Amino acid sequence: MELMYPAIVVVSLSEASGTFLGQFERGLHSTATCNHIIKLTRLRVVDNSDIGKQAMAEGKPPRCIHVYNKKGIGKIGDKILVAIKGEKKKGIIVGAKQNQKTLVPKFDTNNLVLIDDNGTPLGTRIHVPIPTVLRTILKEKTRAKGADYTKLLAIATKFI
Repeated sequence: MELMYPAIVVVSLSEASGTFLGQFERGLHSTATCNHIIKLTRLRVVDNSDIGKQAMAEGKPPRCIHVYNKKGIGKIGDKILVAIKGEKKKGIIVGAKQNQKTLVPKFDTNNLVLIDDNGTPLGTRIHVPIPTVLRTILKEKTRAKGADYTKLLAIATKFI
């Protein structure tokens, strides 16, 4: 028996098993997925900090609470505030899914390195390669009296 639904899909009902056969997913979503880092975006902690390892092992990745820039959309090198295991921590975005400029790599996940208030990383290693453009971005953001991001570049293992 075939049922016709306008503009969605033709669905046939199998009387023997009582299940619908067909593809419901196709045609139901009209918008593209959002690859930007905005509020409530889940991120992946890529350093070896204790709180980051625990959160990722439990399957509860940190969520972005605030992006420290004018637009509210995070990109590589931006500082963000995340909620992780019931605490508020700051972090630096070291990899993003969104489309990048020429010669800047696009990652499969949104990667984050946790830092404290003066810019010192909470971990001692970064497990994933980070883009070389991050060197220039973080050196521009390093101030004499402000945060010092050179330690974050020193603990990185690979640059791409």
